[in-house]
Parts: sequence; C-alpha cells; structure tokens
Amino acid sequence: MSVKAIYPGTFDPITLGHVHVIERASQLFDHLVVAVAESPNKQPLFDLETRVELAHSAIKHLDNVSIMGFSGLLAQFARKQNAKVLLRGLRAVADFEYELQLANMNRALEPELESLFLTPVEHFSYISSTLVREVARLGGDITPFVTPNVADALNQVYASADN
Repeated sequence: MSVKAIYPGTFDPITLGHVHVIERASQLFDHLVVAVAESPNKQPLFDLETRVELAHSAIKHLDNVSIMGFSGLLAQFARKQNAKVLLRGLRAVADFEYELQLANMNRALEPELESLFLTPVEHFSYISSTLVREVARLGGDITPFVTPNVADALNQVYASADN
C-alpha cells in the first residue's frame, strides 16, 4: 500500500528546520506533498508563487517530494490529493495545543485523515520563519537558518526596502 502524506505550512520562507523535517518524512512515506498555503490572513512577505519556488529549490534533491500551492481548507486539499496523513512539526510545547486543535478539526472534517507530528533536531528547534524574517530585516546573518536561495531572496527584499 502506498502512503501519501501532506506537510502543510505557509513556508514564508522555508527554513532549514522545515527542510530537515521534509527529509526525514521523505524516508517515512512513499510520497510527500509539501503544501504551501496561500494564507492571505497572515500577510506573507513572499507571494505564493515565490514561496513554492523557494521550497522547490530547497528540496529538489528529494525524488519522492513535490511542492504544491493551495488555498482553502487543508482537509479538502488532502482529500483531493488522496493523502492519508497530515504531517506537522512541533518545535516546542507551546505549539502542541494549537496543533492538537488543528488535528481534531481536520479529523472532524476528514475522519480518515491522520495527523502525525515530528519534532526537529535541537539545533533547528528555535528556528521559525518569523524569526528568520526579523533577523534578515534587521541585517543579521541568516545563512545558518535557510538555504542560499532563500537568504538571497530575503536579503533582496530587505535591501530594496531600505532604498
């Protein structure tokens, strides 16, 4: 039986923490879809197309992983993709309560969809897209936290904002 999983997120931008979770998940599932959410309410820095492109570049070395942008309900997207598993990353205890609520809501909307959680390795546990954007905005070195193409994209955005 082939198992397809979905790893959803805004990925604004994708970080090395995300990439590490994706690499580990690619070993657990036959196919993994990294589902980049449009998330207009979060007012992302990068548009959906750019976030998909940055994510694709970051994981191009993984044959059984694809990147797709989506909008709307995640449970509906998962059903359309014939996915059986939603994969989520948990960085800290603070993430757990929110993720549990999401898992229960997704189960109510799509009862056959299972939620699984992966934790990052310690050296990625504090990294978030929000913190990476803030460090980049303030001119800090983000290269330990993101792939080179993401660092370039962030530095371009914030360099042009200074002009």
